[in-house]
Amino acid sequence: MKRLLLVAVLALGLAAPTAGALAHHGWSWTTGGNIDLTGIVKTVRLGNPHGVLKIDVEGEEWTVEVGQPWRNRRAGLRDGDLAEGVEIRVIGEPSADLSDRRVKVERLFLGKREYVLYPERD
Repeated sequence: MKRLLLVAVLALGLAAPTAGALAHHGWSWTTGGNIDLTGIVKTVRLGNPHGVLKIDVEGEEWTVEVGQPWRNRRAGLRDGDLAEGVEIRVIGEPSADLSDRRVKVERLFLGKREYVLYPERD
């Protein structure tokens, strides 16, 4: 019996970190409403599970989560579009903790061109 209990506790312990990671990559951490930010891209890390930009918005650094590589391509973004020094406007859902200064992007603009990453969220 003790052995069965030990196996169950170990299984739960291994599954717990996975649950947190899955919650982060969904929408549950956002407010459900949208904000509109314009800033200059400071750093870029594109790839899986999603791209992450750091942008300067009037002296404050915001973390901007864009889509997975396939989602960005589907929206029409090309390699090099999201680059350091580029001005970007993003519309998306901010973190429920606004001091986090993090937003999951639904739409973004480079110049006058709009890129829709999550059309199903409209």
